[in-house]
Amino acid sequence: MQWEIVIGLEVHTQLSTQSKIFSGASTAYGAAPNTQACVIDLALPGVLPVLNKGAVERAIKFGLSVGAKINSPSIFARKNYFYPDLPKGYQISQYELPVVQGGSIKIEVDGIEKTIRLTRAHLEEDAGKSLHEDFHGMSGIDLNRAGTPLLEIVSEPDLRSSAEAVAYAKTLHSLVRWIGICDGNMQEGSFRCDANVSVRPRGQEKFGTRCEIKNLNSFRFLEKAIDYEARRQIDILEDGGAIRQETRLYDANKDETRTMRTKEDANDYRYFPDPDLLPLEISPDWIGHIASSLPELPQVREDRYVSELSLTAYDAAVLTSSREIADYFEATVRVLPTQAKLCANWIMGDVMAQLNKEGIEIPACPIQPDSLAALLTRISDGTISGKAAKAVFESLWHGELNKDVDAIIAAKGLKQISDDGAIDKIIDQVLQANPQQVADYRNGKEKAFNSLVGQIMKATQGKANPAQVHAILKKKLEQ
Repeated sequence: MQWEIVIGLEVHTQLSTQSKIFSGASTAYGAAPNTQACVIDLALPGVLPVLNKGAVERAIKFGLSVGAKINSPSIFARKNYFYPDLPKGYQISQYELPVVQGGSIKIEVDGIEKTIRLTRAHLEEDAGKSLHEDFHGMSGIDLNRAGTPLLEIVSEPDLRSSAEAVAYAKTLHSLVRWIGICDGNMQEGSFRCDANVSVRPRGQEKFGTRCEIKNLNSFRFLEKAIDYEARRQIDILEDGGAIRQETRLYDANKDETRTMRTKEDANDYRYFPDPDLLPLEISPDWIGHIASSLPELPQVREDRYVSELSLTAYDAAVLTSSREIADYFEATVRVLPTQAKLCANWIMGDVMAQLNKEGIEIPACPIQPDSLAALLTRISDGTISGKAAKAVFESLWHGELNKDVDAIIAAKGLKQISDDGAIDKIIDQVLQANPQQVADYRNGKEKAFNSLVGQIMKATQGKANPAQVHAILKKKLEQ
């Protein structure tokens, strides 16, 4: 029997506010346990939550970026459950009227574009964290994260493979960083996924029983967890068993999912409107102001690179994979507007390769866009060859000669020989020394031409302009 995998993702995005969603406590990462949990986060008697305007603004930014409806009013609800890292006994979240409703994300897998519908994106507070590793027979509770603002982005079950799920998560990750609402740091828990996975016979409309895999904090783990869970469910069904709806954890060391708890439904959480928070009214003027502050979105910029700069769809997608890379490219191409492809090739090639080698991101790149543009200008005007440019790039990277491109070229003697008379003289010497190769070329052996070019470049220590060498040599051989 052929099986179809059905996947929906719930992505918890930590919003980039400096304080928590309902209190003034800090959201800074790395503080000592329980030093950033205030009385409001703990819901001590007599305290009242006050909504963080910055968190709402970031949620609206996201909604506008994905073409969603911004609900007004938007209602906060209490989601009741009992767990040691939730001191209130409930979580303030949203249920019936989330701030963001609908919208969509476009993904591409194996050259096929697909639109993934969004159900909602709702604001909520994070819980604390249970610590098990450092305690023998006990668990520690760190409440620093309690009250941290989250935007939970829920997709429709439109994903049909782990590859699609990863493409969707990566696109979402890029978008929330692009519009500045989340730093996207998966190691610190700023962006983490829950995957709802089910399988059904291919062609069947009814969904199978789903299992939720919690807290996947890397794209690789997301892919491996979905693949394992799909195989597990298929094996059970093919053996005549039934899938039990439950919440599972992914064990990366064993590459398997395992039962965490029986999965709850919405009615188990006993949602009701939070009596301490009034309905949130969002004015059209505020939405308009936020819309005007949005940057050019990744898909718009990608399309512009193809239509206006004549880049390939692949190049445009790579260059818009992050806003920092796109901005670096824009700053470079601004100096060389007619050499967009050359700029793209160097950024996607040499720049990114060196960044990956040293494990740094493009904001920390030691070569600024104006310096890279100066180097590429010397390639395009024929001052240096592509090979010589690699040496200049290395010097720029290490800060030699105050990162002055022309000074580096002069100091290293890398300037190309572009004088026709000088090149002509060297070519004559090489032809006189290699009569057999000249005869071979004239008898139809094309490889002889490349051999002669190689000897000419060797005689000039690689400094002769290759285009001029080819043109002059061909003219002489055909006389």
